Amino acid sequence: MNINNINFTSFIHVAEAGSFNKAADGLYITSTALIKQINLLENDLGVSLFERSHRGLKLTKAGESLYKDAKYITEYCREAVLRAKSAMSEQEQVIRIGTSPIMPAQMLMDLWTKIHEHCADVSFRLVPFENTSDNAREILKNLGQNIDVVTGFVDELLMSQRNCVGLEIEREPICCAVSIYHPLAEKEILTVKDLYGKNLMMIHPGWCQHMDELRRNLTENHPQIHLVDFDLYDVGIFNQCEQRRDVLVSIKSWSMVHPLMKVIPVEWDDDYTMPVGILYSPQPTEVVKRFLSALKEVLDSSKIS
Repeated sequence: MNINNINFTSFIHVAEAGSFNKAADGLYITSTALIKQINLLENDLGVSLFERSHRGLKLTKAGESLYKDAKYITEYCREAVLRAKSAMSEQEQVIRIGTSPIMPAQMLMDLWTKIHEHCADVSFRLVPFENTSDNAREILKNLGQNIDVVTGFVDELLMSQRNCVGLEIEREPICCAVSIYHPLAEKEILTVKDLYGKNLMMIHPGWCQHMDELRRNLTENHPQIHLVDFDLYDVGIFNQCEQRRDVLVSIKSWSMVHPLMKVIPVEWDDDYTMPVGILYSPQPTEVVKRFLSALKEVLDSSKIS
């Protein structure tokens, strides 16, 4: 019996999506190609994995059994690969930098040449990850295992909740993002009154003290703004904001997250900014310590100059 690994992975996507079309979109292939892969897998196994009807797909008993085992096997294999890479990194002087659309590594890449002057034997490896709620939380709590550092908000409240520490690199003004088709997109700078009568999407209270400070001001002094809470900054939130033509609290670094969104500075009542930098484990490895020391030297020298 020859089980094709691609078909096996495709099976998991179809089982979770409940639709060939949805799964195909997630895999960036055509539904026809995906159906062919599932048919080949069923032929290899000699069992039917899905009940197909006009209402969609449903796993058979055999499909349910295979799905549970397949999830375990693929996760075990993924962790085995990560352990192998981690073991290799222990012998190399490598910094594993996590990157996602919301937590891009560009800030560190812009500084890397100068950092490298202080630790020439240290290199970096980009580790892409999906910025889902569970994934981002686990990555921050387990920095140093598969990812050494990520860029993010160096906010005491956020870091205490995620069991990580940070080094601030710069302060970014809190801005707003709107669809390029939104009437406010014509402006190069917004005032608070421009937001009156608008839905302003903000991360939920208690996530970050800097955002909470802005929220308190808006709640107390600008009740004409309708605040809409959400749970996590991810690409989905930018999609939702663009489609609904709402306004999203954002920062300039996120100007490339969504091609149809424009990030615009705002003249708030006060100077509301977000401290942005790198987040890392409270018990960093020796190579991470060297990297941090080099980064601090670069930042200190830039302040002097």
